[in-house]
Amino acid sequence: MGIGSLRLMPSRRRFMQGLAGVAACGTVPAFGASAATRPPYAPRFFNAPQWDFLIAACARLIPADIHGPGALALDVPRFIDMQMQTPYGHGAGWYLAGPFMQGADNLGYQLPYTPRDLYQRGITGMNAHATTRHGRPFAALAPAVQDDLLRAAEQGSLVFDEVPSAVFFEQLLANVMEGAFSDPIHGGNTGLGGWTMLGFPGARADFMDWVDRYGAHYPLGSVSISGERA
Repeated sequence: MGIGSLRLMPSRRRFMQGLAGVAACGTVPAFGASAATRPPYAPRFFNAPQWDFLIAACARLIPADIHGPGALALDVPRFIDMQMQTPYGHGAGWYLAGPFMQGADNLGYQLPYTPRDLYQRGITGMNAHATTRHGRPFAALAPAVQDDLLRAAEQGSLVFDEVPSAVFFEQLLANVMEGAFSDPIHGGNTGLGGWTMLGFPGARADFMDWVDRYGAHYPLGSVSISGERA
């Protein structure tokens, strides 16, 4: 299931509860990258054009609606920027030695790039494509056009100079979902909004009485590792 598939689903909340790991792109009409929607955070890794792209893309992948906050309210861009400063962002634990060649999907990641590299090259590719095709960088385009570009990247039909567009999209989407639903200690899921939308208890010491009550409403709010309560 991909970006376009969610249009067929009756409930964004049901989709998020399923945690299927795909985009919520296109469920509401208008969330661009205006200054009013930008998280109050100064990025340490991304430069200004890259940051503009990240904010705009996050807003389209998980937009706000009546069921819960979107990626911007959850500070997902901040989460991703912070992750780029960690060993993960530098590719710690990734096998990055050659030879590098295209292989079958089941052989896994076959590129020499760390997550930091993927973002820099992928954003450059997306903005270059947007400017060539539409005369503006991604963040300056209408939301519907942004959706089309993200969908095309997911399908691998955009051609970037340095990285496959589908690989970049996969990296972006994975980090967006992590930022929305990981513990706030990592910089995202602000106010436990992602967990609250799912009804996830978080880091409570004991909720074993509820683990087999499938579909039942959990009556207690979420709790983070640091003790923050929803």
